Amino acid sequence: MVQLIAGEKGKGKTKHLLAMANSAMGEAHGTVVYLDKNSKHMFELNRNIRLINVSEFPVNTMDAFLGFLCGIISQDHDLEILFLDSFMTLADVNTPEELEEAVKDIDIISEKFGVRMVLSISINSEKIPESIREMVTLAL
Repeated sequence: MVQLIAGEKGKGKTKHLLAMANSAMGEAHGTVVYLDKNSKHMFELNRNIRLINVSEFPVNTMDAFLGFLCGIISQDHDLEILFLDSFMTLADVNTPEELEEAVKDIDIISEKFGVRMVLSISINSEKIPESIREMVTLAL
């Protein structure tokens, strides 16, 4: 299952994502992981949430990002929820068309391995392709 938090830059998506991650930690039976482009929010997360600073790894294309996600999933069989902050930056997604393709690929991975994924995306919800618009759970 993939959920999207959408809104233009500066609208508070990260704040909501952090709150969702901390809340999920209280209810999760497995591992919770938070992917970000830096470690700035380390102290805002529950200490049991694993923060991964993606910029520390050579991930600079969508294909590399998908491989990175699969690597995280494969090494932790208890992984329950992945939070992906600034998804479009992390995965080098620049257009609504690329976003549509990326989210569909992530949804396939999510369903296959039973990992819920929550992505914050810096795009106005009206510009999100129709085929993935139903995944938007919060539009700011």
